[in-house]
Amino acid sequence: MSLEEQLTGWTGPSSDSEQEKQERTERMIRQAIAGHVPFRGCGLRIYAKGSYANNTNVRADSDVDIAVECTDVEYWEEAKPGAHPSMTPYTGIWTPEKLRSELLSALRATFPNQVDASGSTAIKVHSGTARVDADVVPCFSYRYYFSPSSALPGTKIFKTEGGSLVNYPAQQIENGIAKNNRTGYAYKKGVRLLKRVENAMAEDRTFRELPSFFMECLAFNCPDPAFGHSTWTACLQAMLVHIWQQLQGDEPSNGRWREANDCFYLFHPGQKWSRADGREFAHAAWNYFGFK
Repeated sequence: MSLEEQLTGWTGPSSDSEQEKQERTERMIRQAIAGHVPFRGCGLRIYAKGSYANNTNVRADSDVDIAVECTDVEYWEEAKPGAHPSMTPYTGIWTPEKLRSELLSALRATFPNQVDASGSTAIKVHSGTARVDADVVPCFSYRYYFSPSSALPGTKIFKTEGGSLVNYPAQQIENGIAKNNRTGYAYKKGVRLLKRVENAMAEDRTFRELPSFFMECLAFNCPDPAFGHSTWTACLQAMLVHIWQQLQGDEPSNGRWREANDCFYLFHPGQKWSRADGREFAHAAWNYFGFK
C-alpha cells in the first residue's frame, strides 16, 4: 500500500458497524433517562457532542459524548455590568448534586455494574458487545450576556471536587460544518487524518499521546487552502508546515489560535496542552513519514 492510499484510508469515519454501536449507545442512554421517574417534569436537553456529533471521530476514539442539559436553570455571566436582563432567581430542586445523583440512578438501572462515577465531570458508561464507551455529562444552561438582548449560549458543568467549566458544543458543530463546506468537505477528513496520525505515533511510541480534541483544534486553525490540495499527502504536509511555523515562540498578543468552538483561546495556562505540544507533534509527524 502506498503512503497516499494509507492516508486516504485514514480520512474515513468509523466503520458502519462502529457507527451502529455509537447510535445504539446514544439511544439506550436517552431511553434510560426518559424512563427515570424523578426526571418527569424536569426540562432536559439530551444531545451528542464532541467528535461523535461532529463526525470527526476515528476508530481508536469511537466513544460517544452525551450532554444532559437541565434547562430549568440558567447560569450566566455578563461582559459588563447591566448586560444581564433582570430574572427571578431559581428556587427549584435541581442543584448540580441532585442532577448528577438522579442521572447516576437512571444509568445504573439500565447499565448495571457498567457505570463509573469516579470522574470529576463525566459519568462513564462502559462498552458492551453492542455498545461503545460513553461519557455522559450532566450540565446546565448557560449564557454569556453581551447585552440584555445578546448572549452566547453554552453549558455549565460542575466538577465533583469543586469548581466548574463552560462548554460551547453547539458552536463547535456550527464552525465545523461551515469550514467543511468552505473546503469542499475536506476539513473533517483532515481532522480525522491528524487524529489517525497521532494515534499511530502514540501506538508506535514514537510520540506522546495527545487529546483528540487538540488534534481537531490544530486542524481548525489551519487555513482553508491547506485542505485544497489534490492529494492527502500534500494536505497533510501543508497542515504540518502551518502548525510548525505558526506555533514557534511564545503566545502572541494578537492573532491567537482558538478552539474549534471559536469561543476560547487554544493556548492558555489552564489547558492540557501547549504550543510546544503542537509544534513538536508536527515535527514528529513530518519525520514519521520521512517527508523531505
